[in-house]
Amino acid sequence: MKVCGMPRPGLRVCSKKKVKVKLPGGGTAVHYKREKPKPAKCAICGAQLGGVPRLLPHELRALPKSSRRPTRPYGGYLCPSCLKLGLQRAILGQKK
Repeated sequence: MKVCGMPRPGLRVCSKKKVKVKLPGGGTAVHYKREKPKPAKCAICGAQLGGVPRLLPHELRALPKSSRRPTRPYGGYLCPSCLKLGLQRAILGQKK
């Protein structure tokens, strides 16, 4: 039995991608998948952060903690160059 028609309201949004899937019986169905999130950005300069995967939150939770974000201080929040500048400013500020 094939049911055609409009998808439910939660699927009628632009943030979902339509993916055609082959069914075992030889037919096709349309599955709705969320789009990939945008890459993580540095909080100061806005540069793209390396080492942070572009995954949905429920997919990110399934990863081991070591592969979710870099393990350095402020990893996944600041890029290495901004972190370096911030640490230098903090050290110079302490000496005065």
